[in-house]
This record gives sequence, C-alpha cells and structure tokens, in this order.
Amino acid sequence: MNLTHLDENQRPKMVDVSDKSNTTRVAVASGIIQMSQDAYAAIVTEKTKKGPVLQTAVIAAIMGTKKTSDLIPMCHPLNLTGINCDVEELGELPGFKLTVTAKLTGQTGVEMEALTGASVGLLTIYDMVKAIDKGMIIKNVQLESKSGGKSGDFKR
Repeated sequence: MNLTHLDENQRPKMVDVSDKSNTTRVAVASGIIQMSQDAYAAIVTEKTKKGPVLQTAVIAAIMGTKKTSDLIPMCHPLNLTGINCDVEELGELPGFKLTVTAKLTGQTGVEMEALTGASVGLLTIYDMVKAIDKGMIIKNVQLESKSGGKSGDFKR
C-alpha cells in the first residue's frame, strides 16, 4: 500500500483532491475523561473557579474542529457545514464522554476534524479542573463512524 502523503521521491505532500467529487461526508468521534469524584462534582454543580466547564468544552470542541488544518500538517482546510458536540455525564466512572459530529459537502473526509474536536474538548475539561485533579485520564479518543467518500462507510 502506498502512502498518499508522500510523493514519488518520498517527500511529504498534501493529497490533491481536485479530481474527487463533492459528496456529503459525516464523521463522529468521541473520547472519555475520567476524574476524581471531587472534580466531577465541581463540574456538574458548576462550582469551579474557571466558569462553566462543559459549555466551555463544547465551544472548544467546535473551535478545535474548525482549526484542524492549522494543527495537522497534511489536512485540507475545509468548509465545514455543521459541527455538533454532545457531553454525556458518566457518574459511575466518574467522568464525561464527549462526542463530536463534523459534516460537510466536499472532496475529502472530516474524520480528523471530528477527532481533533473531541480531543480539544477533553483537554479543555482537563485544563479547567486540573487544580482539583491533576490525575485525570483522557482515554478512548476514537472514530465512531464516518460516511461518504470513496472509501465508503465505517461504523465502530
């Protein structure tokens, strides 16, 4: 299998997608942050010193999704048509599951955007409550599903 981000001289390149058809593409990625009961309680009761953690994490996830091409060298700048971020409370963990859905009609997929958004959202939660718990664990950042494009659909 040839790597598409290398040219014939094995130099890095951004893949040329100009001949690809525009299709509707959707990717969903998620991740989990596990924390102490004290940190969890501070977030759900909105008793943190830095403000509303989950709302800020959602905004950060959206911003991270939009900025992916600035962070990942070979990602194309994309004209995203929709981004959604959901946060699920996992009281038994304790922690949260953050899920990002990215959508566009275009020539390349949005998997990296959804994964980046999920990661940035989780990192924002960590940043906002690290004074309470520096031992938080971010885990299972993964692609849940993707649709559209030449490679077809994927569902974990």
